[in-house]
Amino acid sequence: MTGISVTRLTPSIGAEVAGIDLADPPDDETCDVLYRLLMEHQVIFLRDQSMSPAAHMALAENFGAPEPPHPVYPHLEGYPSIMRLDFGGDAVPDTDVWHTDVTYRGSPPFASVLHGHTIPPVGGDTLWLSMTAAYEGLSPGLKSDLSSVRCVHDMGDFRNSFTRGEPDGQALALADAHSRMGSAIHPLVRTHPATGRKYLFCNPGFTVHIEGMTASDSRSFLGFLFDHIIRPEYQVRFRWTRGDVAIWDNRCTMHYALGDYAPQRRIMHRITVTDDRRLETSPAR
Repeated sequence: MTGISVTRLTPSIGAEVAGIDLADPPDDETCDVLYRLLMEHQVIFLRDQSMSPAAHMALAENFGAPEPPHPVYPHLEGYPSIMRLDFGGDAVPDTDVWHTDVTYRGSPPFASVLHGHTIPPVGGDTLWLSMTAAYEGLSPGLKSDLSSVRCVHDMGDFRNSFTRGEPDGQALALADAHSRMGSAIHPLVRTHPATGRKYLFCNPGFTVHIEGMTASDSRSFLGFLFDHIIRPEYQVRFRWTRGDVAIWDNRCTMHYALGDYAPQRRIMHRITVTDDRRLETSPAR
């Protein structure tokens, strides 16, 4: 395709893509280009896009199957797979923690497509970081030590949605939520199925324990890992304007949406893609 320009934002992660208009549902060739750029940069940004909900759905569906409605956040009316993230005023943001989406599931999602609708005049940036770069920044000995480690992931901060207003004592609503949302065990070091690169798979939002360690040792070692992972060298920070679109590979990144814009509102529409439909034809396979 001609007319497309790509500006790399940091050595580790992130690129801005210009020359693609998402106002209409993109064709396969355009989505193939976006996919290749996503595999290279892990998160990509397209500025000033007048993208309707239908076009948003078409873009996401070209990457894979959209996720069903989120268990906590509301969806856009008429579009159950488009999550509506509306914070500000009395609605306190709760996405200001480093996390990889829903890793408490046995098969966490592939990617997300986020569209900015109402952007505060100051604040509300989002940060992403590369878990590939974080892995590559470890010493050879530590990489070897971590190669067979597994971690337990659960619902993390979503506990707050099921404890507010509950009486002291047995937490029935929380127990029910744990039963419905579940826990998962994942290898700490994974190999990306499309690129073949290794990356760390843990996050402060949902990773709660290292298998085989005492609770105390697990907390200490996870703290060490998280301190390493969130180094600025592995991050990119994006300043939103109305209409901007971000697409990220959830498998090998974490993100953090700053909650520093109160009392202003910030409204975003997000579709999460569960599977990578191009995986079977990836050159790395």
